Formats: sequence, C-alpha cells, structure tokens
Amino acid sequence: MADPLAPDTPDAPNTPAAEHEQLRRALGFRDLVVYGLLFIAPMAPVGVFGTLDAKSRGAVALVYLVATVAMAFTAFSYAQMVRVVPQAGSVFAYARRALGEGTGFVAGWMAMLDYLLIPAVAYLFAGIAMEALVPQVDRWLWTGIAVVVTTLLNLWGVRAAARVGFAVLAMEIVVLLVFMVSAIVVLARDGARREWWSPLVGDHGFSAVAVLGAVSVAVLSYLGFDAIATFAEEVTGGSAKVARAVLFCLALAGVLFVAQTWLVALLEPVTSAELAANPALQGAAFYDAVDVSVGGWLHDLVAVSKAIGAAFAALAGQAAGARLLFAMGRGRRLPRALARTDGGVPRVALLVAATITLVAAVWAARRDNGLDELVSVVNVGALTAFVLLHASVVGWFAVRRMEGPPRWLPHVVAPVVGAAILIAVIVEASPSAQVVGVVWLGVGLVILAVQGARREV
Repeated sequence: MADPLAPDTPDAPNTPAAEHEQLRRALGFRDLVVYGLLFIAPMAPVGVFGTLDAKSRGAVALVYLVATVAMAFTAFSYAQMVRVVPQAGSVFAYARRALGEGTGFVAGWMAMLDYLLIPAVAYLFAGIAMEALVPQVDRWLWTGIAVVVTTLLNLWGVRAAARVGFAVLAMEIVVLLVFMVSAIVVLARDGARREWWSPLVGDHGFSAVAVLGAVSVAVLSYLGFDAIATFAEEVTGGSAKVARAVLFCLALAGVLFVAQTWLVALLEPVTSAELAANPALQGAAFYDAVDVSVGGWLHDLVAVSKAIGAAFAALAGQAAGARLLFAMGRGRRLPRALARTDGGVPRVALLVAATITLVAAVWAARRDNGLDELVSVVNVGALTAFVLLHASVVGWFAVRRMEGPPRWLPHVVAPVVGAAILIAVIVEASPSAQVVGVVWLGVGLVILAVQGARREV
C-alpha cells in the first residue's frame, strides 16, 4: 500500500521545502492524554450544568451518559482512521484521502469553527472567572492576558506546553476530587435535595425529546478529545498511541462528567423547572449548589480552577487549531505559508490561530451576550466534520477497500450509527447555530469553487 503521508508531502523528504514543513516527534501517550483532557477540561459541566438541567427536566446525568455513548462512535472512527492516515489535520486529512480533495476541504473548513472558536470560548470562560475573583479588572483584559500567556507557551514548543499543561491538569483533577468528596460527605450527612435517581429519570417527568435537546448542548463539553488526532505527526512510537489516547480521554471524561453532574444535581437547591423558568439562574447553578450545600470556600476554589483550566483548555485548542491550519496549508487548501515550521513548531499557523481567537474572545468579552453568540456557532461545525469523519471510515474501508475486505461492524455499522446520532443532534440544535453552520458551509463551498476554477485555468 502507498505511503499514507505521500499526498500531503509533495516535496521529497530531504528537500529544504519539506524540512520546513515537518513537525517534531516529541509526544508520548501521557502527553496526548494531557492535551486531550486539557482541551475537554475535567470540570467542563460547571458552566453549562444549569442549562442542561433545565433543558433535560433534571435528567442531567443521563444527558452526559447519552452524549458519551454518542461521542464514543466518533472516537472509535477517529481510532480507525488515525491508524491508516497518521497525519496532522485530523478529519481534513482523513476525508481528503478517503472521500476526495473537495470533501476533505469541506471537512477541514467545518472543523475550523470548532478548533478556532472553542479556544475563544475557553478564554472567555477564564476571563469571566477571573473577573468574578478580581472585579477591578475587566473580563476582556483577563481574556487577552490568557491568550498571550498560552500562545507564548505554544510557541515555545509542544513538549514544553505539555509539561506545564500536566501540572494544570493535575490541579483540576485534585479540585474535582475535593468537590466530589465534599459532596458525598454532605449527602451522607444531610441527604439529597432531589430523588437519588432523578439525575437519570428527571425530577418532574421524563422526556426523551428534552434529553436529546440537551445532548445537543452537552456535546460542547466533549469537543476536544478529537484534537488529539491533530498531533499524529508529533507522537513517538506510532499512531496506535493516538488511537488509544482518543478512546481513553473520552471514556475518562464521560465518567467524570456523569459523576459530578449526578452529585451536584442532588445538591441543587432549586428544581429543574425553576431553572427553566428563570434562565438568569442557570449560569451560576453549579456554583450556587456548591455554595449552599458545602460552603463559599469550595465555590472560590472551583472558580480559580475553572479560570486556570479554561485558559489551558484554550492552549490545547489553539495548538490543535494551528495543526489544522498547518495541514490545510501543506495541502494547498489554505495559504502555503501556514505550513512553514521553525524547529518543528508551526509558528506561523500558531500566530494566525492566536490572532483569530484573540479577536473573537475579546469581542465576545466586551458584549453582554458574547458567550451565547460564540457557543452557538461552534457545535454545528464540529458535528458536521464528525459526520464526514464517519463517512471517511466507510469510504476508506468499505468502498475503496484500502485495507482489504471490510469488517462490517467497525467499518460500516458503527460509523453509520455514529453519523445518524450526530445528524439527530444537529437537527435538535438551536436555529441560530444551524443558520451559522449553513452560512459557514456556503462560504467554504464558494472558496472551494474558486480554487477549482483557478486550477483549471
């Protein structure tokens, strides 16, 4: 079989041009897990708990359980493709090889909404949390500081950023464990405010439609495990490590998300119906439950952890976004300058990604509804790219049969089911998110058409 790297490296490996378009292999399994968990953030549900609780009628733990299963199909497809196309660029590279140049561009273009704007959301979370702790400094300034600090770490190199990220991740996990132990102690001492099984069945009647609608929001918490695949050209020891890291991160995140939302739902002082009737209460619902049940000290500890953790989630997202820009530049789908590396670090792509996220994050930080507007444009792009990922598995293994006769369960059934789940989630997404997704797709198709016309001239 042909070398899977060949289509994206048109220059011979030893030419000067090729040397400046190669990434340095410096990451091990632990580093990949660190990047994945940093991007996901172990306490990601903190910011969206109230919204999910209200939307799902109290079945918030079930929402995360369903979301984990839904994302498991996507993680499995990533594990399939990263073994046969071990390239930076992730879904762009997979769809390009399995489905063709045009589809590959569309997949990469839609994924850019995720990789370039999710870091902006995370930076804004950090700015909001820091403003709550130090209100004398406006959130937009905190947001800008977070962008600058994490960008410098990324420019230093992927290995250095992973070392610092490991320390931050350890802190986040310790804080999460402190919360969980404290919650269990309070529940054992004072009892639960809701029925013990209500996080699975709801606190005022079960609704499958309500749960599915909440899943369309909850998937935001998982966006990031897929970013591990963008580091495929920087891992030592083969792409099998990348596949294992993708699956491990998703499984661990799912367990942490279900456990913490179950506990906080039992501590929640108001019902999900009250949260639905008072949207202003939703953003701080997690913190309010901790405040009332455990104490203000844990509220502050969670807020500090959320501020630092969000900034480093953005660091991992920025690094992944830069790898996507790098791969699309190397594939001549974006300006070729993005594919240039310096000492194995894609600094041009990193600076472009940092500039976009800085502008988006500071813009949102200066608007009252900036967070809602940013979040609404992210999910549909990522989910559309995931659908094309599943199509890539079918195209590579079952249609083109690049690895011999396909195995029907992993190569056809699983990706088709995964794509169907994602399409159902997209249908249940907010109308504004769907509109933004369609507009972004339209812009991408225009660019693709212009590129095709130029190549024919």
